[in-house]
Amino acid sequence: MNVREIKRVYFIGIGGIGMSALARFFREQGIVVAGYDKTETDLTKHLAKEGMSIHYTDDEALLDKDTQLVVYTPAIPKDHKELNWYLANKYPVYKRSDVLQWITESMYAVTVAGTHGKTTISTMIAYLLRETGYGGNAFLGGISVNYDCNYWHSSRNTAIIEADEYDRSFLKLKPDIAVLTAMDPDHLDIYGTVEEMEAAFIQYTKNIKPGGTLLVKHGLHREADLRGDHTLTYSLQNSAADIYADNILQKNGGYLFDVKGADCILEQVHLQIGGMHNVENAVAAIAVTQLLGIDGAAVKRSLPGFMGVKRRFEYVLKNDKIVYIDDYAHHPEELAALISGAKHLFKGRKCVVCFQPHLYSRTRDLADGFARSLDMADEVLLLDIYPARELPMEGVTSKMIADKMSNPAHTIMSKEGVLEYVKLAPLDMFITAGAGDIDKLVEPIKNILLSK
Repeated sequence: MNVREIKRVYFIGIGGIGMSALARFFREQGIVVAGYDKTETDLTKHLAKEGMSIHYTDDEALLDKDTQLVVYTPAIPKDHKELNWYLANKYPVYKRSDVLQWITESMYAVTVAGTHGKTTISTMIAYLLRETGYGGNAFLGGISVNYDCNYWHSSRNTAIIEADEYDRSFLKLKPDIAVLTAMDPDHLDIYGTVEEMEAAFIQYTKNIKPGGTLLVKHGLHREADLRGDHTLTYSLQNSAADIYADNILQKNGGYLFDVKGADCILEQVHLQIGGMHNVENAVAAIAVTQLLGIDGAAVKRSLPGFMGVKRRFEYVLKNDKIVYIDDYAHHPEELAALISGAKHLFKGRKCVVCFQPHLYSRTRDLADGFARSLDMADEVLLLDIYPARELPMEGVTSKMIADKMSNPAHTIMSKEGVLEYVKLAPLDMFITAGAGDIDKLVEPIKNILLSK
């Protein structure tokens, strides 16, 4: 399909983080954009203000019958009335990943994949390209704190795209530079086995355009199978990698460090956001800027201004009395990085974590890992599982995680119970984590903490 000939686009699931970036891409080109989503959110309100027509009832009478392209997310149920109407009436109906494929085929594409780290790295790359004046079109899976947006346009024909492994979507992308951060077990409801999931990541690296580059985290399992025409490795501190960080110093909830590699030495780079994993993320982002030929001094000047991604080690409050961090962490490895990073930065404070598990299948498959990661906290508050697209599974509840924890300081409670706990408990460090609707607690918790 020639996207340039499109005048009207309809999105089913327009409020999704990846879908909304595409909706903004089309709208920015002057195309009429409309769509459906299940619920109104801050993001859909923003889209409406930007000129998109959005409704929240699955009703054939409300859809756009003049549209030339229908884009849907794989999270939409198969019995969705609007989707089935378009299919029955032979409209051009495509998944979000198909549109991203067209974009990677028509632009110089930098894609970032992996079971964690991809949102922060892709946002950091896009930020550095924008702030250094290089430019690029950003399609992100999170909201940049700097620009309060998940998409921005540039006249440069370069795209920075977060590559989502859910539903094998990322296998349609054709990158010039492909970043791969991690291949830890996840989405086993889609892949079935760890081996099948790893095979998908290997295929992702085989989709790199001829002459392109793979940038992969050093030491990944099956690293020998991960190859582009050119391959570079990155690491937090391992000097065996092609590019890595050295002389890392903690500074005011952030870090100072050097970046070293055969063709890149940047000294005293300043990162303002917390978490040692974000130093590694910065190394990957800086490596991409060097592959693109961007001046290292400009990168060094720009990075201190990076404020991160909403819900990725986001400081909701940070002062002498209380540190409140909110994070999207929904995988055991992400939780471990979050908790260890917070405890390292704020030694001596009691680390209380409120975690909402996301998906019954993920809880079932990774309960042992969740328990081990949460044991790192001093106290844990567990919310019920957020089901998202899934129906309940017999015997799979938050208690499955609690029963495997060795730290006795854990409690399963309601959202109301969490707010009551925050009112009464003496707190100096509090963390909310999860990919469900736990973010709705952030503002009430912040207000309670401020009132105390």
